[in-house]
Amino acid sequence: MASPGREGVFDEQADGDSSYGDEEELSEAEVNGAWTPQEKALHEARLKAKAKRRLRRTSSRESGRDSVSEASGDPVADLTSPKSKLHTNDRKSRMGKGRGLPKKGGAGGKGVWGAAGMVYEMEEPDAKDPNYDESSQGNTVYATVMPELEEQELEKTVSPVVKEYFEHGDTKEVQMLLKELNLGKNKFKVSSLAVSLSLEGKASHRELTSRLLSDLMGKGMAEQDMARAFDKVLMELPDLILDTPEAPQMLGQFIARAIADHALPLDFLDRYKGMVACDHARAALDRAAVLLSMKREIVRLDNVWGVGGGQRPVKHLIKEMNLLLKEYLVSGEVSEAERCLRDLEVPHFHHELVYEAIIMVLESKGETAIQMMVKLLKAFWEMGLITLDQMNRGFQRVYTELPEINLDVPHAHAILESFVELCHQESVITKQLRDTCPSRGRKRFVSEGDGGLIKT
Repeated sequence: MASPGREGVFDEQADGDSSYGDEEELSEAEVNGAWTPQEKALHEARLKAKAKRRLRRTSSRESGRDSVSEASGDPVADLTSPKSKLHTNDRKSRMGKGRGLPKKGGAGGKGVWGAAGMVYEMEEPDAKDPNYDESSQGNTVYATVMPELEEQELEKTVSPVVKEYFEHGDTKEVQMLLKELNLGKNKFKVSSLAVSLSLEGKASHRELTSRLLSDLMGKGMAEQDMARAFDKVLMELPDLILDTPEAPQMLGQFIARAIADHALPLDFLDRYKGMVACDHARAALDRAAVLLSMKREIVRLDNVWGVGGGQRPVKHLIKEMNLLLKEYLVSGEVSEAERCLRDLEVPHFHHELVYEAIIMVLESKGETAIQMMVKLLKAFWEMGLITLDQMNRGFQRVYTELPEINLDVPHAHAILESFVELCHQESVITKQLRDTCPSRGRKRFVSEGDGGLIKT
């Protein structure tokens, strides 16, 4: 049976009022080992109740929580667990620490840019930021980077520029176009390409190429670059001669002109003395040496390609066309006459050829010259070398000057009428042009029925 003092202690435990003296008494009883099973169970219940009261006093959030189930054997719920779903909208710390103030001092949360009075420093823009804008970063300098042209791309790009230059003849435009290209170490190939293209063209094209090489010096091209270009053309001579048999002589003239224009070094020919194995290259170098020795006192070999096209004097062109027609009357070769006319490069002056041809017919004797000239004009008309305008203009000039021509050639009217009729039959001239041919009226010296007397 329990003692009165011990029963009083148990009554106080049931009421929930514990004191320091009771704890000492329980400690002594525990030490003495005089615990009964009922006393042990009551003591455990008292400890659990005491733990609950302590938690209620230390946490203001415990009021909304459910009481801990005794059957789970877990005397205290973990309020500091991050898995807790209570008060999800509460901005207080969930770590069970602190004074319950908002997180980050009120500087966090939706729509908040920071605490009041906070000044942020300027941050450097990040180029990897999706919102990065280059145009808003101040004075932005844009530079166009052109890749260096390879050999095949260079040929495809520069060839149209050179061919167009043969039409307009403006070296400044070529320089401007070349500046837009990144030629790099292959810039010397521009000169070699221009020379190769001009070898297949006309004399005027070669004259323009020589001027281009001279104008490029000091403007993106040096003497060493020009020397490398001619070295390349000399190596390619065996291939160039297949399309242009006169390539060695033409290249020799190019070299002589370039040396005279100070586009090539003066010792360019001396570098090849005794070192040339190719016969074609040797012929080109010999041709250049001969031209330079003949023109030693002349600074520029301006006439090495002749005077091209419309730059020639009119008297010179008339002389060349007369010579062309006379050679044709002797040889009868239409192809040679065609080549000579094309080499003159004066399509706007072809009416002079028609005029001179008709004058030769009027001054000739016999039908041979008439038939040959009709054949020549017909060939030029069919191949399109002489246009309709040039043909009409040549005939009309003869029609206009026929009275003066008749003074030297009394039978000019009759010969012209027969020649014009043949040209119309061969479709060289139009019916309208034939009908405009002047005819001399028949003068009656003896009247019919007058007995053969001459009228006075």
